[in-house]
Amino acid sequence: MRFTLLGPVQLVAGDAPVTGVAPRHRAVLAYLLLNAGRVISIERLIEAMWGHDRPDTARSQIHASITAIRKVLRGAGAGGLLETRAGGYVAQPEPGQVDAHAFTERVAAGDLRAALDLWRGEALEDVHAHYVTGVRDLWNDRRLSAYERLVEGELAAGRHGDLLDELAAQVSANPLRERLNGHLVLALHRAGRQADALAAARAYRTALAEEQGLDPGHAFTELERAVLADDPALRPPAATPPAATPVAPAPPAVAPPASGPPRRSTYLPYDIPDFSGRTAELERLVTERSAVVTIDGMAGVGKTTLAVHVAHRLAERYPDGRLFIDLQAHTAGREPVDAAAALETLLRQLGVPADRIPPTPAERGALWRAELAGRRVLAVLDNALDADHVRPLLPGHSDTLVLITSRRRLVDLDGAHALSVDTLGEQDGAELFERIVGERASREPGAVREVLRLCGHLPLAIRLSAARLQHRPRWSVSYLADRLHDHRRLLNGVSAAFALSYEQLDPAEQRMFRLLGLVPGRDIDPYGAAALAGVPEEEAEELLEGLLDAHMLLQLEPGRYTFHDLLREHARSIAEDDGAVLRLLTYYLHRARAAIDRLYPHSVAQREGIPQPATPVAPVRDAAQALAWLDAERANIIATAVHGPEVCLGMLALAMRPYLDRQAHHDDALTLHTLTLRRSRKLGQREVEERALTDLAWTYWRLGEYERAEEHARQALDACERAGDRARALLTLGNVALRRRQDAQAERYLAQALDLTRIGADPWGEAHVLGILALALDRAGRPEEARRHLDLALALHRKVGNPAGEALILDHLGVVLRRQGDLARARARHAQAAALHRGLGSAGDEASALNGLAEAAGDPARAVEEHTAALALADLTRHRPEQARAHDGLARAHLALGDEERAREHGRLALRLYEELGVPEAGEVRSFLEESLRERCLAVSSRAL
Repeated sequence: MRFTLLGPVQLVAGDAPVTGVAPRHRAVLAYLLLNAGRVISIERLIEAMWGHDRPDTARSQIHASITAIRKVLRGAGAGGLLETRAGGYVAQPEPGQVDAHAFTERVAAGDLRAALDLWRGEALEDVHAHYVTGVRDLWNDRRLSAYERLVEGELAAGRHGDLLDELAAQVSANPLRERLNGHLVLALHRAGRQADALAAARAYRTALAEEQGLDPGHAFTELERAVLADDPALRPPAATPPAATPVAPAPPAVAPPASGPPRRSTYLPYDIPDFSGRTAELERLVTERSAVVTIDGMAGVGKTTLAVHVAHRLAERYPDGRLFIDLQAHTAGREPVDAAAALETLLRQLGVPADRIPPTPAERGALWRAELAGRRVLAVLDNALDADHVRPLLPGHSDTLVLITSRRRLVDLDGAHALSVDTLGEQDGAELFERIVGERASREPGAVREVLRLCGHLPLAIRLSAARLQHRPRWSVSYLADRLHDHRRLLNGVSAAFALSYEQLDPAEQRMFRLLGLVPGRDIDPYGAAALAGVPEEEAEELLEGLLDAHMLLQLEPGRYTFHDLLREHARSIAEDDGAVLRLLTYYLHRARAAIDRLYPHSVAQREGIPQPATPVAPVRDAAQALAWLDAERANIIATAVHGPEVCLGMLALAMRPYLDRQAHHDDALTLHTLTLRRSRKLGQREVEERALTDLAWTYWRLGEYERAEEHARQALDACERAGDRARALLTLGNVALRRRQDAQAERYLAQALDLTRIGADPWGEAHVLGILALALDRAGRPEEARRHLDLALALHRKVGNPAGEALILDHLGVVLRRQGDLARARARHAQAAALHRGLGSAGDEASALNGLAEAAGDPARAVEEHTAALALADLTRHRPEQARAHDGLARAHLALGDEERAREHGRLALRLYEELGVPEAGEVRSFLEESLRERCLAVSSRAL
């Protein structure tokens, strides 16, 4: 079994590609192979596949992809390649199985021809996912770099004549690549074409000035001068015989994509196969020449289904992108998506990088219109509130088509053509019913017409009734019609369908349906439903399956149940709380505690204040199951805390704290701890208030919001009486002071915190304080004392069984060793820390270790690779301090490699982040940028003279 990523993504068994693997599955496999040896969580896979615009079915799609991949691997005898680990999945290919890995190894070994021979097109050529564009650019850049090195060797061997055609093609495709242009100029000169060489040099100089306002670097300028002077040093060496293999094929001379969308980027939802009718509406929509079309109608009439179907019909006319966003104006329990958030999603779907998206709605709107100019894009804006809601999302003058759905007629949307969608006609309704039910419907046309009449010809009601009949093989259409007659007074618009389906449930199913309407979260599993209803888990699952069978619930992934938005609204309208939400919240508390005890056994003592459950909670087998459950329920737990009863909130925050912190769910942590603080003050729960203040201070510090971290830590210090809480507040103050380089103040805070942890006999807290205090001591010029603190901290973390703490101390040891000049040992410690964090799924802390690894590299090329990996993880977790650190390191490494353009780009990004953080590094980076600019100006001046 071999895997190709450098071209079309394929699995090759023997000499034949394995067929039948869906593009999405290949995209998931490619991502795992690119990160071989690294445990990749479900959340990270979802982020890689869809970014911020993840569908509701993202988790189930990932599970389906993993299942499909494993089936293919087992069939090819490679079943052990993909393993499940605590926190996610890891690909473990054998050496030589993945062409991308082989390419890297051969380039490192200098075997450039063999490396380039592995390529069969653009990297990841035939898969589409959120991560692909950036990864493709990175690998194509690596390929070009290898090609440039190969050309350099061929020129040195005197074989310039063989290179001219492909070099010219490569320069045409990559006109701003300085090294490639230099190779072409030299090859032309050595071929006796001095005028052409100078023309090529001028073309590069002009393109660089026009596109970026820059001059070529020193090396290119010197080459240009030498060509002009016909410097003898440029004369070709005596040609050496070519190697047995020809010059490796160059990268394809394809112009790089514009800043707009990836080719044929598609975000349209699934087009249902049984779409029926709407002939007149379809004819009008597919021939409509207006840039903006609105589709309005009552709830359940099929507006979204129609818009998506039309979008798929028209897709080929809009090759530059097919976009979709649900604006959630009529989604129960959710606020409509505002213009700023909607524009960000649409721009991301267009392929605009996050760092190019401006902060204000007006600026985003301007960028959106600019990106659409000259492109053919189709965008579906679903579920709009009114004209004002969508007006900022409309394109300017472009070839874009925008389809807008709304329950309201958008009569004041200037320039838009409106289509009001009515219920289905008899023929169209019958066709829809018959497609779902099958042969039975064709045998009773009169009964079908009666069912349609009783359903009010409403598509959603027809679908529900037909699906019910489809799963009742002993029912006839007439029997269904008779049942509908009993409830015809309820068949009034959308409520008719919901009331009909509800009345057809048995009493236990009806109660479960009503109670599910109270659930604040997005979905629920059988254990949660059992707690909600106060019934055994087996009974709850049977009731959920019955509701699923009746199409009153959806199952977007195995074992989890949710509502269609409109059904959720109906369930809420008839729900009565008999203590169900409190039962659910209590279940979440105790199951979360059980899961977190599995994940973080070293901190079990911190949760001893949470009472044991009155009834048994389903056991958590291992850390992998614990993490999977927490990842699946996190949003539901937070939503239930926000909208549920005020009791037990402090205990829930205590239970969830380590998971939210270690897995970098800092926004959820802020929500939970802020709510806990507010309610604890309202209820007079002083201990809960103190803990909430320290939790908020720590979370703000993790996010790099140092002023707010300091504010809450000082409040905590004033309010707290217990030694442990005071120590945590002082630790945060020490961390903030250390980041601001207020070293003496940091040492005072941390020394006080250390005394308190020892007074409280808290080895876990003592170890954490020792680790940070060591950094302050090292900065103060006391490295030996720092090392003693770190050795003690490491021993304490290992004693209490805290691998996360052990990883942090190893990372700190790397920092201290690097400052002492011991780069080899520093890198070893950072590498150990990175591996531990990776195994724990702590991506933000792994970014810190990788940045440390890069800072101790001693080789700018290696530093670029490791800082880039750190930046990817920091971006994923929105870890601003490590983002800034990575950009800072990349700026300095690129400058050392002579790439001034990239150095300044990363320097500017680092400066912006450091300024936002309010730390002294901002001044250092500003000086770095000023110095590099000054050197460039001096170089330009000297050339002019």
